[in-house]
Amino acid sequence: MTQMTVTAPAVSRPSLAGAEIAELKRRFPARPRPIVWPETAATRAEIIDRLQKPPLWSGKAQTARMVGARLLLTWLNNFPGETWQQRWLASPAYGPMDTWFDHIDQWGRSIGRKPNRAVLHSGLLSLITADVLRPDLRWLVGRASRYLRPAIQAARDPEGFARVEAFVAPEVFHSRYGSAALLVIAEFIAAYGGRVQDVTVGEFLLRMELTEPQRTRSVRLAYGWLRDMGQFPANAPATLRHIVTRAGQVGPAQLVDRYDIKCQAVRDLLVSYLTERQPAIDYNTLKGLSAILAGNFWANLERHHPGIDSLHLPREIAAAWKERIATKTVRRRQADGTVTEFTAHRHNAPGIKSTVRAFYLDILQWALDEPERWGPWAVPCPISETECSTKKNELRQRAESNQRTRERLPLLPVLVRVADRRLKEARARLDALNAAPLGSTFAVLDETFTVPATTARSDGRPNQAQDEHGSQRRLGAEERRAFFAWATIEILRHTGIRIEELLELGHHSIINYRLPSTGQTIPLLQIAPSKTDQERLLLVTPELADVLSAVVSRVRGSDGRVPAIPSYDTNERIWNEPLPLLFQYEVANENRPFAVNFIRRALNETLAASSLTDNCGNPLTFQPHDFRRIFITDAILNGLPPHIAQVIAGHRAITTTMGYAAIYPADAIEAHRAFIARRRSLRPAEEYRVVTPEEWQDFLGHFERRKLALGDCGRAYGTDCAHEHACVRCPVLVVDFTEMPRLVEIRDNLIDRIAEAEHEGWLCDVEGLSVSLAAAEDKIAQLDTRQDRRQSPVFLGVPTLAHAAGRTSIVADSSHSG
Repeated sequence: MTQMTVTAPAVSRPSLAGAEIAELKRRFPARPRPIVWPETAATRAEIIDRLQKPPLWSGKAQTARMVGARLLLTWLNNFPGETWQQRWLASPAYGPMDTWFDHIDQWGRSIGRKPNRAVLHSGLLSLITADVLRPDLRWLVGRASRYLRPAIQAARDPEGFARVEAFVAPEVFHSRYGSAALLVIAEFIAAYGGRVQDVTVGEFLLRMELTEPQRTRSVRLAYGWLRDMGQFPANAPATLRHIVTRAGQVGPAQLVDRYDIKCQAVRDLLVSYLTERQPAIDYNTLKGLSAILAGNFWANLERHHPGIDSLHLPREIAAAWKERIATKTVRRRQADGTVTEFTAHRHNAPGIKSTVRAFYLDILQWALDEPERWGPWAVPCPISETECSTKKNELRQRAESNQRTRERLPLLPVLVRVADRRLKEARARLDALNAAPLGSTFAVLDETFTVPATTARSDGRPNQAQDEHGSQRRLGAEERRAFFAWATIEILRHTGIRIEELLELGHHSIINYRLPSTGQTIPLLQIAPSKTDQERLLLVTPELADVLSAVVSRVRGSDGRVPAIPSYDTNERIWNEPLPLLFQYEVANENRPFAVNFIRRALNETLAASSLTDNCGNPLTFQPHDFRRIFITDAILNGLPPHIAQVIAGHRAITTTMGYAAIYPADAIEAHRAFIARRRSLRPAEEYRVVTPEEWQDFLGHFERRKLALGDCGRAYGTDCAHEHACVRCPVLVVDFTEMPRLVEIRDNLIDRIAEAEHEGWLCDVEGLSVSLAAAEDKIAQLDTRQDRRQSPVFLGVPTLAHAAGRTSIVADSSHSG
């Protein structure tokens, strides 16, 4: 590996930023802006007369508005045009913001007048309100006025603004962002005419382009109001968040053109090839194909062999390309701002060569069916099958993954404890901040904070405080990251789901199965189809139910429902329909889904607080997918059959599941195959049939027969007790809260029996009773932990079904044992 330090900026990667909004503007054009309409074609006398009558009459400000309007009309009359709008467009007032008043001032002094800037602004506002003039959006955005919205609302469409106010929650409508959102709607009416009901999607798209990225919140809020009111088409964007920077789904031509291919014939061939492949693959795969074929392959050839125009590559050119593609240049920024550049092995080089080889072979095959289209490009493939072998890379990656899993599996309990501790500490700080008066100082957890004297929040409470080192701490944000780091770790370690499946969990994902015989409710977690497009159900354990209850309680709105919000599919580059997602948060009266980067940052903060290190002494890192590998490895090591683990994990092949398990794969696979063969040889063929109703009832009865004095037995159906009914010692015994006194009595009895055995010298009994005592104390500790969580303010209990008004909803049963 070659390494050197450079200071030049990295070469920018091909970007499709802005492609989505460009396509949306084509599908949803803004309203045309005419030059002639009745109000702008009126005479000066008619306009002055209208301005002096309701609803344009403005009370105390009327005098200034009338003086300014008369002066502006007189000045505009000096410019060519049949309407006031035409004269306005021809005047210098339509130019830069810092010069328009100078032109009017110079003209006024030439006729013996001294125009006042405030009076001219009032007059211009009255003419815009009267629809005499319609400045475009860019002009209005650059000259925002706090008087525009009240004037437009009162004079142009009071009923429309009243409908908006009735639809929006009062605390949002009257907030700072709500006022800014109303101004955006007023700007559309001022620039395009009409009323609130006439505003279109295209106008919002233009407004987003004219606004700085950090100031688009009010535009997005106004868009959400009108969309939720049903004013826009059903296929309108679900939200405008990041719409300017999103690429969206683009066609093969745009994907190829990112790489500036010089040879037009090859460029057209690549576009045709991708177009042919597009119907059978998803968008993410299509984008990856374009990156390999247009970027890694042909653009690379054109850079090193200018003028190349044929797929029939000479042997030396093909060999040079294979050598270049085997390595890559990595640029890494250091703490001092310099960039370290080094050459590293490209692990996916066989995959790149395999994709290029498939490209050549596809053209050869298609040339037999359409020789006139593909025949000229049918040439020998420069890549052999053996060069595409990925076996060595797969073995290396599997070894690295297994090492990661073996290293992190024993440290998972430490990470769980740290996440729980950080959450409790973050809540203690936030509670202390909320209880402290403005401008005061408070101490919590051996830290001292100073509360600001003022706050911009509508509830009057601050969201940050200054610590003893002078740094501003956003305690609310810290508590949010700590909570969702804790929730992420708990859900991932109990389910083994993928990170994209975690972020797609919704309130409706929590369902219940009720046993027909006893009515016992078994909570299940429904995992939406993701990577393999396979839906699956997972059993919700009591610990997982506690976590889900805490998350639901946190994101539930004031109306008792989890808000339905849209989410963006980063793979398919499309917006999903609004769903009551569990991983969401509220900011500035807007609910947003969490991104993967937020989850990663929250996990990294928890890891930093744990001080865990790897075998080399470096800080330990955890990726969300590590929890999936740990879950599968731990399940198989504890006796779960691999084919059951495959179903739980949602894998299509059992080889994938065994690849995730950090055990000895060869031994496990051979043992499993031998077990299947032995079972089939020993059992009669009639056992491989559809179960009878009696057998099904016997299976359901298993859940009734597992009831014990201390709780429920969780052993698998049809299996014998492996612990000879020593239930206190058994790890699958789930003790009920109501049996705590009985468990304490058993523990005390064991202590007395151990004392008696020690007194009598029964050493064998002492050893056996000590094992039972340790198991009893462990179960008491588990019950205490679950009881503490039940008594926390976020506990909702196990979700149950509630039927009301012909519909079924999921509610929390706080009386459940947890």
